[in-house]
This record gives sequence, structure tokens and C-alpha cells, in this order.
Amino acid sequence: MNGDSVAWLPPLILFADNGGDWDTYLESVYQVFVTDFVDDKPCYLGKRLGLKRHPVVEGKEATFWHMISEGVIEKDRIPDFRRMERICWPKPIIENTEEREDAPVVKVWRNLRSKNDSRILLWVESEQYLVVLADRGKYILPWTAYQVTRGHQQRKLQKEYEKYWESIG
Repeated sequence: MNGDSVAWLPPLILFADNGGDWDTYLESVYQVFVTDFVDDKPCYLGKRLGLKRHPVVEGKEATFWHMISEGVIEKDRIPDFRRMERICWPKPIIENTEEREDAPVVKVWRNLRSKNDSRILLWVESEQYLVVLADRGKYILPWTAYQVTRGHQQRKLQKEYEKYWESIG
């Protein structure tokens, strides 16, 4: 899937389009992140978005690394080309979301990761792409974003989504 099914999603940023050079590609992807989340702070339903800046690695914010890499241990996260290609998707997804059960493109729900850690999940099911926001009360942090390619993960998200809307409906 390449964004064709959701007209407002920008095209992917491909490694090959950056001469197949890792440093050039990383900087290209980072510049999109800076444009979308540092220079122009988006809002989610009227709430401003902040950034998780620390730890700063190679001069780049923690939120950036969470959006382009995977792994549990911060210092051992591994860049993921599928995440990097889609770095231009989180902002338009955040800005094109309505928090309602019958939202046409982006399925939205909330969950609690722990007592004080509320998350907002934005799932573009047609693209199998998930954006996770951390609700901090007065502001929201973009937390991570990634493709959900495994069937069991997709089923789990669908069940969580349905359970959330049943619980508030």
C-alpha cells in the first residue's frame, strides 16, 4: 500500500530517491519531521502537540527516533525503512482525524497504558498504519507511528477499537 487509497496522504519518501545514501536519506527524512513537528506545531482537536525531545541522539529528538525505528531499549532501537518512508504521514493523519466511531478514514480510540499514561490511537486501517499520541492533559505528544502488518496485531487493534466505542457508547 502506498497512500493511493487515502488521497490526502503524501507519497512515500524512498531510500532510492535519495541516491541510496544512508546519511542523505536520514537527513531528508529528518527534515520532513522538523517541518511537520518542530517548525510548524500541529494540533490534535485543538490541543497543541509537543515533542519528547530527550534523549537527543545525533542531534535528533526522541520522538523522531520513535517514529523511524523500532525496539524496546532506547539506545538499541533499529531504523525501519517502512517507518522512514512514511515519516510524512503522521501530521496529516493527526490533522485529518475526528474522534468519533463512524470516522470515515481514521479509526480513533483511547487507551490507558498505565494509571497516568493515556494514549490516543489513530489507525488508518486501509494503509495498516498506526499513529500513537500520548495525552498529557494540557498538551499531546506524538509518541510513535508504524505499519501494522501482522494479522494478529490488526485483529487486536480492531478488538480494542470496538471495545472502546462499546464502553463509551
